Amino acid sequence: MTLENRLIAFEKIGLFLAQFTTPTFKKNAAEDLNNTYFEAFSMQLKRQCEFNAWFTLDQLNYACKNWSESLTASNLKHWTSVYTLDKNTSKTIAIIMAGNIPLVGFHDFISVLISGHKVLVKQSHHDKHLLPLLAKYLEFIAPEFKECIRFSDEKLDGFDAVIATGSNNTARYFDYYFGKYPNIIRNNRNSVAILTGAETEAELNLLGEDIFTYFGLGCRNVSKLFVPKNYNFDLFFKAIYPFNNLISNQKYQNNYDYNKAVYLMSLFKLLENGFLMLKEDTSYASPIASLFYEYYDDLEQLETKLALDSDKIQCIVKQGLNKKAVAFGKTQKPHLWDYADGVDTLAFLQNL
Repeated sequence: MTLENRLIAFEKIGLFLAQFTTPTFKKNAAEDLNNTYFEAFSMQLKRQCEFNAWFTLDQLNYACKNWSESLTASNLKHWTSVYTLDKNTSKTIAIIMAGNIPLVGFHDFISVLISGHKVLVKQSHHDKHLLPLLAKYLEFIAPEFKECIRFSDEKLDGFDAVIATGSNNTARYFDYYFGKYPNIIRNNRNSVAILTGAETEAELNLLGEDIFTYFGLGCRNVSKLFVPKNYNFDLFFKAIYPFNNLISNQKYQNNYDYNKAVYLMSLFKLLENGFLMLKEDTSYASPIASLFYEYYDDLEQLETKLALDSDKIQCIVKQGLNKKAVAFGKTQKPHLWDYADGVDTLAFLQNL
């Protein structure tokens, strides 16, 4: 199977997912396989909502929209153009997926198959309904993939390399069990935003998307703000108020109430608006429904500090900080070539 054919197959996956970007799914009459897969995927989306209360329909719509916009012919061609991926031999790559946000392991899945390898997938039980059906759709489009995709709930064996994503604790286990194989092992990272006080309300509203999409559960979600001394949070709270409906989600509300009680009993000073708490803290990882903040005196010193802590940080949000900075509202909309932890997955797979 040529690289061109693999790219065409994933472009069709993008077109298929474009039907599920709004709560009212929009069936495209031009999709040849809709008679088989449209209703099936609709049901799986609803099942995923019922199975995992963090995966609300609007969050699943958001994930489908991002993937449909990523998997275009131009994006796929641009992404793969700098690699040599037409292999004569392929290896089996085990992927151990996280389950914190919908289809969080999809990029690894795509990368393995596009690189010409076979994939052995171990899914998280939090996110197990969508990918198997997308794999079936892919196999129907390109039957050559039938010999290249396996899912397993058992102990993994018969693989040549590993891509594993988890917490800091599970990463230590991954390293112990899979360290002898070529591997990419990812652990906890968080994203931060640097504010200067000159941001517009529109920019801060987009920052709200970086904070609240997927209820803040992703490594690309902003979990901490760096602000100048005497920063006035009034405009920030005003700009993020449109996200106040998150408190209607029972799991989010439970976390808000619990963490607020813990903070108050500990006599921590808080700023809050009824659905988000701000706490001054030097840590990067804030609990659900809260956001840490830290004051800075000098931007250059802050940039140096963040460079030293780069192994803890996934994204830095600020317009114009440096070429690695992410624009407001873009953390959960990565390009195909924006690799998690800055590790080039396709280069790793190409060189096996």
